[in-house]
Amino acid sequence: MKPLFFIIGCLVALVPAMWSLVQAAQPAVAAKSGILNLKSSAALVVEQEGQKVLYAKNVDAVVPIASITKLMTALIVVDSNLPLDERIVISVEDRDGIKGTRSRLRTGTELTRADLLKLALMASENRAAAALTRAYPGGSSAFVAAMNHKAVELGMWRTRFVDGTGLSSENVSTAQDLVRLVSAAYRHPLIRDYTTESTHTVELANGRRLQYANSNRLVSNSGWEIGLSKTGYISEAGRCLVLQAKIATQPVIIVLLDSWGRLTRIGDANRIKKWIETQSSRQPAG
Repeated sequence: MKPLFFIIGCLVALVPAMWSLVQAAQPAVAAKSGILNLKSSAALVVEQEGQKVLYAKNVDAVVPIASITKLMTALIVVDSNLPLDERIVISVEDRDGIKGTRSRLRTGTELTRADLLKLALMASENRAAAALTRAYPGGSSAFVAAMNHKAVELGMWRTRFVDGTGLSSENVSTAQDLVRLVSAAYRHPLIRDYTTESTHTVELANGRRLQYANSNRLVSNSGWEIGLSKTGYISEAGRCLVLQAKIATQPVIIVLLDSWGRLTRIGDANRIKKWIETQSSRQPAG
């Protein structure tokens, strides 16, 4: 009997993987027929309710995700229940030592945790994200540990984080895992609001005002009904975009990774939207 139990156990263990393959295969016809000619190297579109796969392309590829990382940063900040009105001072430690990117948040700038979180999400402000991780109990290393623990909790088995900004190419994930991240982040109204705000102005202690715009132009497009959004870019990751949106009355989650043209992730999102709307219009009434 032992060999029989062993075989049954192996088959049970393989079921999740086999199901993932079946789901990934479902939308293959759409891809091959040329209905969708996406420029992103990896893409996944699922119905938010039920997680039915509508389109999939290289969904298991483990790739750098750039500032999509900041969605997990936001989850850790929100889960920590640290006061959002607490003021945090930008430090030399918050400067980008990986890519050398610049920031309008100079050393010594003091903002609330809420403002830093909003800037990190809607404008992808790296120094704001770095300050949030540093101001966490136990510091940045404890924050990153919490990020990876949360990833395991969400079932993001192929995901790994090394910082809260996404500047390192060692922050990696898959399109499948990121659907789980978007779903988890969407459950928090604060994250939904912060990621979809078109503009935000912060006032510094000296009275100077800094205005920021959302890094995803689609949130200001009246043709889109977006409930959550995050962009990302580093050279190793290409242009990335994840979002939750209602298209033809259907809530969907879209993940686009490694798109190399400056506007191709936006073009891919629009192609997906048009495709879903076309498919919906062909459905028989009643």
